Amino acid sequence: MNQSKVRKHVTVGMLSSIAYVLMMLDFPFPGFPVFLQIDFSDAPALIAAIVFGPAAGLMVEAIKNVLHYLIQGSATGVPVGQVANFIAGAIFILPSSYMFRRYKSLKGLLIGLVIGTLLMTTVMSVLNYYIIMPAYTLFLNSPAMTAEATKQLVVASIMPFNFIKGILMTLIFLLIISRLKFWLTNQLQFHTRSL
Repeated sequence: MNQSKVRKHVTVGMLSSIAYVLMMLDFPFPGFPVFLQIDFSDAPALIAAIVFGPAAGLMVEAIKNVLHYLIQGSATGVPVGQVANFIAGAIFILPSSYMFRRYKSLKGLLIGLVIGTLLMTTVMSVLNYYIIMPAYTLFLNSPAMTAEATKQLVVASIMPFNFIKGILMTLIFLLIISRLKFWLTNQLQFHTRSL
């Protein structure tokens, strides 16, 4: 039991470090505003959620964002971007890990990734309209955007951006799974035996 806990903590720590590095390697996507950056830091969190359960995936999401805020800071002085990243990551990984752990198949994982993408696109659009964009405006002391301008930004940029990010994350994660299939199977078997 102790060996299983140690192994879990070490693996979650390693995956959190990898997630932080991947978060640093963000890049703009052509056609979208420069503040919308794509990164693949949700992949390690999803691995943790699949192998150790949703709490481990959320832990990776939390650690990478805390590290990012402590090391990189925030333009607003408040971790608005990091909180948004955590929420988006959580919405994406939770249904994906749930479906995989329930059906234990690639089909279940794929269904979960599709659900995660659709949920992330929808929920982040609503949160950006009502909370995240107004928070950026408030903390940056910028002139407030009109409701119509905020709506246009959400519909024209944020919604399609999150949808594309979800699709790219799905493709990247399926590629990772195909490469790590043996390791992942061993981790799942070891963790299941240790419960």
